[in-house]
Amino acid sequence: MHTFSFNHIALSVKDVDASVAFYQKVFQFEEIPNTASDSKTRWLSMGENKQLHLIPRPNADIKTNKAVHFALATVDFIGFVKFLKALEIPYSDWRGTPTKDYVRKDGIQQVYFQDPNGYWIEVNDDV
Repeated sequence: MHTFSFNHIALSVKDVDASVAFYQKVFQFEEIPNTASDSKTRWLSMGENKQLHLIPRPNADIKTNKAVHFALATVDFIGFVKFLKALEIPYSDWRGTPTKDYVRKDGIQQVYFQDPNGYWIEVNDDV
């Protein structure tokens, strides 16, 4: 049987500098060296040896929908929602109701919002 652990997520982005700034502002991800190549792809540490790779594709047609998203969990969910409000980042529940968090059937709270390229991010309290 093989075992696996999550390593990284890679996103194609229009403006890599704007994307790095967004993820650092919202999540405080630290930039780390891109050890794979000399490309303009920038890497951010998500902690615990997990990474976000932002690949510049200024001419790409980036299409997204909420069903394709990644989720991060926090112990301070209410504090994070207040932080989103302070940053004036629009968020919604799964159904798209603005400024509303949602409590799933299993009791987990969650919100959804988009990065500068339209990628959907879920933040929940499933820690």
